Amino acid sequence: MAFKEFMSENGYEVQTTFWEDFTIADAFGLAAIQDTFNRAFREWKEDYEYLTELVLVLNHKIWQHHKSRPEVAALYNDLWKQADLYAVENLKDDELSYFLEVTD
Repeated sequence: MAFKEFMSENGYEVQTTFWEDFTIADAFGLAAIQDTFNRAFREWKEDYEYLTELVLVLNHKIWQHHKSRPEVAALYNDLWKQADLYAVENLKDDELSYFLEVTD
């Protein structure tokens, strides 16, 4: 099942192109994935809804690649940890509540 369909079945409406962006990067390897993350994180880390979706996408990408491309899954895991930690340490009040509710 595709990311958008999975998320909509769980009551979440996808707001960004992060899934598509990382899917394109997947075809070009680890450096492209890292570059895509760097640009997305730098641009959107202050937008709590987009940051939340970035964390969701990274988590799903770990699971997408964990059996077939473990090195890709490991990079996604590192990126997920970075984005998740940033969110937990920097979001406050309603923004943090939103993040925790959506990513739970």
